[in-house]
Amino acid sequence: MLGAIALALITANSPLAPYYEALHHAPIHIRLGPLLIERPLAQWINQGLMVFFFLLVGLEIKRQFLEGHLSDSRHAMLPVIAAIGGMAAPALIYVSINWSNAEALRGWAIPTATDIVLAIGILALLRDRVPVVLRVFLTALAIFDDIGAVLVIGVFYGEGVHTTPLIVVAGSTLALLVLNRLRATWVAAYVLIGLVLWVGMLKSGVDSALAGVVIGLAVPIRVSGRSHRSPLRVVERHLHPWCAIFIVPLFAFFNAGISFDRVTAATALGPVAIGVALALIVGKPLGIVTASWIGIRLGVAALPPGLTWNTLIAVAPLAGIGFTLSLFVSVLAFRDPAISASARLAILTGSTISAVIGLLWLHLHFRRQKEQSSSNKRARQNDCSASKINKA
Repeated sequence: MLGAIALALITANSPLAPYYEALHHAPIHIRLGPLLIERPLAQWINQGLMVFFFLLVGLEIKRQFLEGHLSDSRHAMLPVIAAIGGMAAPALIYVSINWSNAEALRGWAIPTATDIVLAIGILALLRDRVPVVLRVFLTALAIFDDIGAVLVIGVFYGEGVHTTPLIVVAGSTLALLVLNRLRATWVAAYVLIGLVLWVGMLKSGVDSALAGVVIGLAVPIRVSGRSHRSPLRVVERHLHPWCAIFIVPLFAFFNAGISFDRVTAATALGPVAIGVALALIVGKPLGIVTASWIGIRLGVAALPPGLTWNTLIAVAPLAGIGFTLSLFVSVLAFRDPAISASARLAILTGSTISAVIGLLWLHLHFRRQKEQSSSNKRARQNDCSASKINKA
């Protein structure tokens, strides 16, 4: 994905830029009788291929709720509350900076989501120093961020809701629910109904990529008599490499190609860019830590074993990596190419700074932890030696 971002930036600011733009806007249409779907290639990727990314998110959400570390209610509430704070604080910071501009206010949701892939990837650079509970907390936080972002996209960034397609969406969702209750494992049934659901969402004005979440929640995690084969896990295992290696990098390539010719000093340092960057760098960790403290003080949440306040504070900046869904929202929010370009540049800048801060903070935290552990071990050895001398 990082390679795709770099390639997009280089291509969009080189002699290949016209070809990049032509590919980006290449029209593709599919007709089936009276049904016509016509979109540029970039939108087919954003609203078509990204269905599989959201499907993976839906599968992960369901698995964590039913079998994972979110099955304990009070421990599960901590990332939920942290995610709410991590969405509210960046939105408030962005809105406070862009309050006087109605067009700019459309981007309030850009800094509210965390990129699961990049955040966990950055955390993995610290290798075995990272406790499992910390990785689980960050993953759960990002998942609930994605749930919130999915709801925000569906409610605030639709193209105007149309009744008849919504009936198709409701019927398809009901059919998926029936398949889930029957513990059906017919892949063709999920594909066909999911396709109808996707077309219904596309025509209804609700963002069609969200069909993936509905399909993911419908896939059964267990099947009677065949507990050793989980349909959910099978789909997740087969889908993950396609999303990580192909779909998400392709999305990154088509959405990170910011032409710096469109970004002037006024837009690069304008309220939209400053609002997005500050919301990611400051708003995300501030909202997460504050909301977590309030939730624990009220007794509705608890720190899981192995997760301390110092560790939570150190990992919070990584939630400011908001690449995938932030870019997705920026594409939906702005029609002006200059504003969209400045927002995407701010996403890249804010996410990079958040990643560096989080990585350095965690590195220093774990180093202090190791030094303290070594110091305590030496103190115990000295006490033991002194005890033996006294006995002698």
